[in-house]
This record gives sequence, structure tokens and C-alpha cells, in this order.
Amino acid sequence: MKILDRYILTQFIKTFLSVFIVLMFILILQAIWLYIKDIAGKDIDLITIGKFMMYTIPVIVPLALPLSILLASIMVFGNMAENYEFAAMKSNGISLQRAMRSLIIIIFSLGITSFFFANTVIPWGHLKQRNLRRNIAQVKPAMAISKNVFNQLGEINIKVSDKTGDRGQFLEDVIIHQKNPKRSGNWNVIKSERGELKSSLKSDIIQLVLYNGNYYEDLFVVNPEKRATSPFVKSYFDTYTLNIDVSELNDVDMDQESVTDDHQMLKIHQLQTQIDSFATDLNNSKEIYNKTQLLKWSPDQLSSRMSKYLDSTENLEDFFNRLSLNDQMRAVDQSLNKITQQEYAIEARNDQLQREMVRLNKYEIEIHKKYVLGVACIILFFIGAPLGAIIRKGGMGLPLVVATIFFLTYHFIGIFAEKSATEGAFPAWLGAWMSTLIIFPIGIFLTYRATTDQGFFDLGGGINNLLQRFKKKTKAPPPAS
Repeated sequence: MKILDRYILTQFIKTFLSVFIVLMFILILQAIWLYIKDIAGKDIDLITIGKFMMYTIPVIVPLALPLSILLASIMVFGNMAENYEFAAMKSNGISLQRAMRSLIIIIFSLGITSFFFANTVIPWGHLKQRNLRRNIAQVKPAMAISKNVFNQLGEINIKVSDKTGDRGQFLEDVIIHQKNPKRSGNWNVIKSERGELKSSLKSDIIQLVLYNGNYYEDLFVVNPEKRATSPFVKSYFDTYTLNIDVSELNDVDMDQESVTDDHQMLKIHQLQTQIDSFATDLNNSKEIYNKTQLLKWSPDQLSSRMSKYLDSTENLEDFFNRLSLNDQMRAVDQSLNKITQQEYAIEARNDQLQREMVRLNKYEIEIHKKYVLGVACIILFFIGAPLGAIIRKGGMGLPLVVATIFFLTYHFIGIFAEKSATEGAFPAWLGAWMSTLIIFPIGIFLTYRATTDQGFFDLGGGINNLLQRFKKKTKAPPPAS
């Protein structure tokens, strides 16, 4: 390896590792802040928190890696251009392509490695992180009573409008749905103006004391005709105490993996297997539904149903005319109800098919995203390196702004395209590749401008030529006599 290659490679690797570590640290903190509601107040030990951070690292690599490559290439090549190192190289006959040669080999190797990383480590990270989050959320549910939503707490669902106190132990406007173990459904409803958690939040027994409220219990009536008119039992209380056992909920296995088939947790061959299975089930479901509807609503079937009500020489119109007015009105109402029910059934079926298509598209997009990561790293390098040589500015100022703008544009286009492809706006592969296909011409354009020693945009000559075309031609002055 020549001295120049070793120098450029050393500068890039040092800058890349520094930027990558800083970005990973920021994104890990962002992930912890995002899930702080599931973690805070649960008495989670440091080992579990360390596991959560370790499982988060592979999940955030698809964000940190491309941005690190883009920012590091802009900083390194911008610093070299600012210090006139490129001018010195060009004076010795060394072009920009020659200076980038060693880094191109490294970036292509990194792109290939990122594909295998996306196919193995990232699914493992999603699997471990999601299941750990799920298990943490089940620990000490008494500490996670959120306001204005129903919270599952043992055998009850509780909703409060406000929480006060140093531990959030004072509750306002409490509504509780309590399950009856002998009957299905929520048969008991408790409403109170105030409530207080008396026992320690770390205890397996939660003592909830309610003040100034009412207790409602529906009466179970066997006769369906009396069920609608039977009253419920209502009683008033000044103080009502509930003891809730949550020992089973607190005994949570942090290593349990109850979710294993999400599209982000699977490798390519597993995704392909799931896609084949979903597609087969979807096609069979469509075929069965079409046959069922055809048998139910075909003209032949409708005629055969009506034949038992019609005489041999009577048609449907004659049959309808000989009915009484009340029977005609009832027949019309029943027909309209049948049509309305069929419309609702068709809408429900369309919604079900749409959900199945969305699930299928997610699995197809996930396959392409594993290839996109490596290709995006390569293209962003060919954007960052020429861009740094063009702007001729190193450090963390302007390069950071430019890199952030480019990457956010790339990232938001990817999110928009993926969401649209998931809903079926365009093919799944296009949704995964759209952002990469858009920035690819930008990389070619910037590489061409940098290698030909041109600026980012050179509009001066073009504008002057355009103005010359529209400039009024003045008549030549007459010759002097």
C-alpha cells in the first residue's frame, strides 16, 4: 500500500469510527427515551438494562451506518480540499478517482458486510429487543397506571383522569371494570370520585381504597326476553377497598420469546417461506369466497329459491302484485336489509383482504431492505466524497449540515415510499428501493462535477447564454457620409 492510500485510509477510518460511535450513542439514548415509559419505575436491574441497550445496537445500525459514511466522507475530503492537499495531488498527476481508490475497496467491502449483517444480526436484535420490551412492560403493572386510558391490573381494568402525590398514589375519577370469575365478560363496574393506593408499589398485593362512589352489577338472567328489562344492582359506598394480587404478573421471565414471526425478525429464506405461505392462503381464500358468493347470489340460485313460492305460469312481478300492501312493504324492507347486510359483508371482506395484502407487502419489503442497506452505503459514499471535495470545508460545521440535509431527505423519501408500498400504492420492491434510486443519479452527478473540477452548480454561463438569445438586436448605425 502506498503512502497516499495509507494516509487517506487512516484519516477516513478514524473519522468514520468517531462519527459512528457518537451517532450510536445518540440513537441509543433516543431509543431508551422512546421506551422510557416501559422501563421507568419497574425496578429493572442493570443487567437487564444493559441487555436492552445491547439488543438496540443492531436495530439502529441501518440509521447510523449510512449517515456515518456520508458524514465521514464529506469531512475527510472537505478537509483535504480545504488544506489544498487535492491541489498538491493534482499537480503531481494524481486524480480524485485515484485518491478514492483505496476507500472504494473498503466501502464495497463494507456494503457486502452490511448485507450479511442485515440478514443475520439485525433480525436477531429485533427479536431480542421486542420480546425484552414486552417482558419489561409486564413487570410491576401497578406502576404503569396511565391517565385517561384503561389499564389492565390483575383481574380489573382501571381508568383514572388524574394522578397526584409523590408516587402517583392519589387517583381522581376512578372507573373500574371488574371481571366475575363465574361469568364471562365485565359484570361489575365501580365508579368513585377519588382513590388511593395504600400499599407499597413494590408489593405483590396492591391495596386500592376508593372514596364516594357507586357499585354496579348486572343481573344474570337466563331468559333472553327478560334480560333487556332486568335492572342492575346499584349501591353507594363511602369507602371501598380492593386487594389485588399481582404476584403472577410480577414473576416475569425476561428471556421469554413469545413473538418470533414478525417480519423484522426473519432472515431472507424465512421471509420467502412466509411470503409463499401468505400468498397461497390469500389466493385460496379469494377462490373460496368467490365460489361461495357465486353459489349464494347467482341468478340460478335466486330463481331456484323463488320457484317454491311461484306458480308454474307466474313470474316474479305477478307474485309481488298479488301480495297485500303490508306484505309488499315487508318484502321491500327485508330486501333492503339483505342488500345492506351484503354491502357490510363486502366491505368487511375488502378490509380483511387489505390487511392481508399489507402484511404480505411488509414481508416483501423487508427482503429488499436487506439489500438496500449495503447499496445505500456505497452510493452515499459517492455522494459524500465528491461533495466534500466541492464544498472544500472540513470539520463538523458545514459538512454536518450538508450531510444531515442529504440523509434526512434520503430517509424521509424511504419512509414515504415504504408506507405507500405497504398500502399497495406501488410494487413492494419499488417502495424499498425508491430512495436509493433517487440518490443514485445525484452520486453520479457529484462525482462527475468533482472529477472535472467544477463547482456544485455553475449557472453563470448558462444564464448569460440564455440572456443573449432573448436580447433585442439593435440596428447598426448608418454609415457616416
